[in-house]
Amino acid sequence: MIELSGQPLQRRFGGDTLNTAIYLARVLAGSPHHVRYLSGMGQDSLSRELLGNWQSEGVDVSHIVILPGKLPGLYMVETDAHGERSFLYWRNDSAARHYFASGIDFSSLLNPAHLQALYLSGISLALFNNTERQRLLDALHQFKQGGGKIWFDNNFRPSLWTAEQARAGHQAVLALADVGLLTLDDEKALYGEETAEAVASRTLALGCKEVIIKRGGEPCLLATPHLREEVLATAVPRIVDTTAAGDSFAAGYLASRTLGFTPAKSAAYAHRLSGAVIAHAGAIIPASAMPQH
Repeated sequence: MIELSGQPLQRRFGGDTLNTAIYLARVLAGSPHHVRYLSGMGQDSLSRELLGNWQSEGVDVSHIVILPGKLPGLYMVETDAHGERSFLYWRNDSAARHYFASGIDFSSLLNPAHLQALYLSGISLALFNNTERQRLLDALHQFKQGGGKIWFDNNFRPSLWTAEQARAGHQAVLALADVGLLTLDDEKALYGEETAEAVASRTLALGCKEVIIKRGGEPCLLATPHLREEVLATAVPRIVDTTAAGDSFAAGYLASRTLGFTPAKSAAYAHRLSGAVIAHAGAIIPASAMPQH
C-alpha cells in the first residue's frame, strides 16, 4: 500500500507481508535463496513505481497480477511522542483486495518443487472471503504434504474481521506451520490475558513446530517441544516509529533460520534488525542502515 506519514506528509510504501518480503530479500541477498511476492496491483503510475522499487530490492514480482482499473491501497501513519503508531486505511477497493477474492490458482503457485516456504500473516488471511480462505487452507495442506514449509505471523487487525473468525483462521494455519511468529499483545486481544508461556504451549499443541512470542522491547520467547529460551531485545536509544517492527523481526528471524542459524542467534539478529527499523521513520529503512548479520 501507499504510506503517508510525517509532518509535512511524505509518501512511502508498506504493508505487513511486503515489509517482510523486502527485509527478507535484503538479508538473503547473495545467498541461493530468492524472495517472490504475491499480490495484485494496478496499471497506474504508482503501481508501476512500487513494482520497480520492489524489483530493485531483489524481490521477484513476476507473479504479481495486474488488475486494470484498480489502485494500490492507501494508509496514513500517525505516531505519538513515544514512536507508537496508529493507522487510517483506505483499502476496501484496492487491487490487492480484489486479487485475494479472484479465485487464485493455488495449485500452480504453491508447488513444493519450485517453492521452499510460504510466509503469510493474519492480515493475509483476513483479506480472503470464507470460500477463498478455505481453498487456501486446502492448498496449504497439499503444500505441506509435498514438503513445503509454512511461516505464519499472527498480525491481528480487528477492523478486518472478528476475533472469533481470526482465532479459527489462525488456528487452522498454525496447525500446519513450521514457524509461528506471534505478537503477545495480538494474542491477548484474541484470547484474553495470557502469559507468553501459555501462548507458546497452546500454539505448540496445535501442531506448530517452532514458536516465537514477540513482546516489543522485552525479551522474545523461543519455544519448541524441547526448548524454552528467552532472547534479549536490542536497546534502542530513541524510538522514532514502530511501524514494521514485527514485520522486520519476522524477516530477520526467518532469513537467519533459512541460512542455518540457531533459533537463539536468529532471534538476536531479528531484534537487531527490528531495533534499526524503529529508529527510523517509515516501514522501510535505507539499505545502508541494515545491521550486519
